[in-house]
Amino acid sequence: MGTQDELEAMSTRIEVVRVFTDAAGRLGNELGIARAGDVADADRQALAARVGYSETVVVDDPVDETARMRIFTPAVELPFAGHPTVGAAWWFAENGVPIRVLDVPAGPVAVELTDGLTWIRARGEWAPDFTFHQLEGIDELAAMNPDDFPEGSHYLWAWTDDKRGAMRSRMFAPAMGIAEDEATGAGAVALTALLRRGLIITQGKGSQLFTEWDSDGWVRLGGRVVADSVIYI
Repeated sequence: MGTQDELEAMSTRIEVVRVFTDAAGRLGNELGIARAGDVADADRQALAARVGYSETVVVDDPVDETARMRIFTPAVELPFAGHPTVGAAWWFAENGVPIRVLDVPAGPVAVELTDGLTWIRARGEWAPDFTFHQLEGIDELAAMNPDDFPEGSHYLWAWTDDKRGAMRSRMFAPAMGIAEDEATGAGAVALTALLRRGLIITQGKGSQLFTEWDSDGWVRLGGRVVADSVIYI
């Protein structure tokens, strides 16, 4: 058996953050972050499958406050996703290299950190193809079983306060290799674009997402991020 240092040298370092936590820093969706220089192109999808989080990202070093990033679920690569862009934007700032843009395959994602929240700016059409299900109330939402959704990507939601734009939600995406997602930023972006209004979303066990709708078709998505752990794959 090798030493811990030797094992780490033979592995890929994955820094883990939790994105869209509640106000106390609890819950949120885990995001794995790998540096591009540590990962060969051919290994990226396999790495994400081994990590097992709903998304793992591979980031390049920033140039002129812009960083290229690729996003992988355990099963597929995505052109855009919400919790990876919010999480990576926070991670860059936390590591002392704040950026202004994340360059993902869907397009340039502007980022901003303000008042304890990390915000990104995206378009609804960048999101994966979700099937949206509006339910009558949170009891019906809580009773839903991921096993009843064997294919596709499904975003289920119910108002808790329509006037405030507050809702609860869940997301099942077997098409992406995700039985249930704890916090789905792209779903929040797409639903905000569909409803054309800002939203206060509590998803899964209690993760919190915030959105703002711009009349020109752009959506701002924000939330809290905290550091979680470092793993070696």
